Amino acid sequence: MTAKHFFNDPGHLVASALRSVVLTNPSVALDEESKIIYRRQGHAPQVSLISGGGSGHEPSFAAFVGQGLLTAAVAGTIFASPSAEQVRKCILKRVEGSKGVCVVVMNYTGDVLNFGMAVEKAKASGVKVEMVVVADDVGVGREKSGKVGRRGLAGTVLVQKITGALAATGAKIEEVYKVALLTSENIISVGASLSHVHVPGRSTPTKASDEDLAMDEIEIGMGIHNEPGSLRVRQALPELVKSMLAQLLDKEDKDRAFLPVSVDDQVVLLINNLGGVSVLELGGITAEVSGQLEKTYGIKPLRVLSGTYMTSLNGLGFSVTLLRIADTGLGPGKSMLDLLHAPAEATGWQPAVDSKMWEEQSHAPEGAIGSEEDEVKPSNLILDLKEAKDALTLGLGRLISAEPDVTNYDTIVGDGDCGIGLKRGAEAVLKLLEEAKLSNDAVVLVTKIAQAVENSMDGTSGALYAIFLNALAHGLRTESASSEAHMTPQIWAKALQMSLTSLGKYTPAQPGDRTLMDALYPFVEVLGRTGDKKRAAQAAKEGAEGTKGMKASLGRTVYIGGDGWKGVPDPGAYGLQELLEGICEGS
Repeated sequence: MTAKHFFNDPGHLVASALRSVVLTNPSVALDEESKIIYRRQGHAPQVSLISGGGSGHEPSFAAFVGQGLLTAAVAGTIFASPSAEQVRKCILKRVEGSKGVCVVVMNYTGDVLNFGMAVEKAKASGVKVEMVVVADDVGVGREKSGKVGRRGLAGTVLVQKITGALAATGAKIEEVYKVALLTSENIISVGASLSHVHVPGRSTPTKASDEDLAMDEIEIGMGIHNEPGSLRVRQALPELVKSMLAQLLDKEDKDRAFLPVSVDDQVVLLINNLGGVSVLELGGITAEVSGQLEKTYGIKPLRVLSGTYMTSLNGLGFSVTLLRIADTGLGPGKSMLDLLHAPAEATGWQPAVDSKMWEEQSHAPEGAIGSEEDEVKPSNLILDLKEAKDALTLGLGRLISAEPDVTNYDTIVGDGDCGIGLKRGAEAVLKLLEEAKLSNDAVVLVTKIAQAVENSMDGTSGALYAIFLNALAHGLRTESASSEAHMTPQIWAKALQMSLTSLGKYTPAQPGDRTLMDALYPFVEVLGRTGDKKRAAQAAKEGAEGTKGMKASLGRTVYIGGDGWKGVPDPGAYGLQELLEGICEGS
């Protein structure tokens, strides 16, 4: 867990965060004293939908206030329920009550008691109020949850969205309450986290504390207020997802089989970021969960929502929610899916893709335009295929063997990935040479090699090599005569010079900038001038050696401190030198 924060005063943090909601949504206002975000006057009368709870779960709940979602949200301090007086003031003073009020809260003791007390006071004042308690967590089973019941998790957001959209249609309080209850009864969720979170202003747990997890531990069922989960495991993501889905869907687990979901049911899947998971990882998690749902349980969700809806501060975890679609009984335009897709003007809601798009595109063909295989038009330039394969194999082998040195040099002057990238590209081309049915046409062969490089190498080196090789194929085609001709060093040199010119359109690198150009330029120049491959390779070697002590003008080396760069060559130039020496030695 990290105990570093930009705000160390939790009260100041909550107040500032609430002010930000008003700054980003002009349709809402803030009662700063009572920590209430509410819709401004001027909208048509409707059933008011109120929610709230402790802070630290943003965008829940304040950022869900807006047309089509919540009418108001009441905030407590971090991980603590707002008071009954705050909630009472919200019901009686901050929302329109003539059409009735529906309150949606999560099943935590403080929230249920304080919101419940306020609801009873409002009823005593003559306001028609209904309250729905969401308890979607399956991480804590029946035996352990006892009389308290299951906790509320991110499934609450779906209850709020569906209910808020229904209220916006002008539905009666009885209908809004019924659908809120129906939705909450058809939702199950479970969470997992790599770490507990640190609350600003609190002391840091000691190393002896078992509050935090070991480096390889994951806690399943951890609550959104740092509460312990059901178990700690040491599992990779696929095994973790398998365990989580079992808690959600295993009908034989009598302690947790809260909602039967079958292949015949229509299901919405929500993958929720608990605050600290990168967007990249959340995408991978979403794909893993969706894949296992379909493969193991035969469930293909009608809709998939993935994003940050209900957090636990900067929690390094995620939750999985399944909503089983049930009939609202309210007719066309008011199904759960319709209401889920209805527009909402709230900054915290991440709108799903339009319902019509889901329905149309899910049946649209996936195929690419034209053939998946790129057809390469042959030229009339013929090479000795065996000699070419032998030369390339030797050069690529030398490059692979040089990977540790390239990586070492790049660790000193860059980010350490150059060697691995070059090795990946070399291995991909070797695989092509070993497995593919190759053509003795020079343009076709170079194009195939370029494709292998494009598909295996990333980063700057991958782009440079791919551009150069594609330009080389174009240069060779330009040199192709109307009748069949065999490749010569002179043809290679002319095509190489053309590809060097093309590469210059995309990078300002020149000899003297401490890049692979310091090896490439002399190789092309000497080969063109002499036609001697070995002399050209020697020129490339001298160029690479010359980068030792050369101050960089491009690349990450520009930003590297110290003087370690003075004693090593440029990694890219060194790798290219090894490749070219091997090719020329083998031909």
